[in-house]
Amino acid sequence: MSRRLSAGLSLLSAAVLPLAVACTSDQTDATKTSEPATPSTTAPAASPSPEQDSVKSPPELDDTETVAGRQGETRGGGAFEFSEGKKGDALIVAVRCQGKGEIKVSVKPMNVGFPLECVAGEASTTYNQVGVAGVEKKGTVSVLAPSTVRWSMTIGRGEPPEAQPPEPSRETE
Repeated sequence: MSRRLSAGLSLLSAAVLPLAVACTSDQTDATKTSEPATPSTTAPAASPSPEQDSVKSPPELDDTETVAGRQGETRGGGAFEFSEGKKGDALIVAVRCQGKGEIKVSVKPMNVGFPLECVAGEASTTYNQVGVAGVEKKGTVSVLAPSTVRWSMTIGRGEPPEAQPPEPSRETE
């Protein structure tokens, strides 16, 4: 599975929690059959089928990650539960959406959330990996979305994200 790093993950949290988050996004035109370059940290995935490029199928996880819950194609808002995991694993929230509008994803009981902008005529997949206290617990994912947006989702468990060094500050003279 290929993933490109994407900036801009915002967390909606009622409490400040120790946190490690990685966010990646695959922007895929529904008519494309080629796959973006694969980073060396993940095994190459087979070329996606047309069904994998649409929201009909929930996103797939890497071979080293386990599925905790899945939601098939859904229009507008919805919610579903996911199972508990092992202590020390990160929580993976993989969302595929299509249609013009913004969706808001909320994960309980971790109090983690993020918005995603979806595009008409293009299915895009975003992977968020969260490492906060309590991610091993079972929980519920809720999605607020306009009726113009279709989405599917996979919740998984995997290795925690590697800590990324802070970017050096740039001073202007």
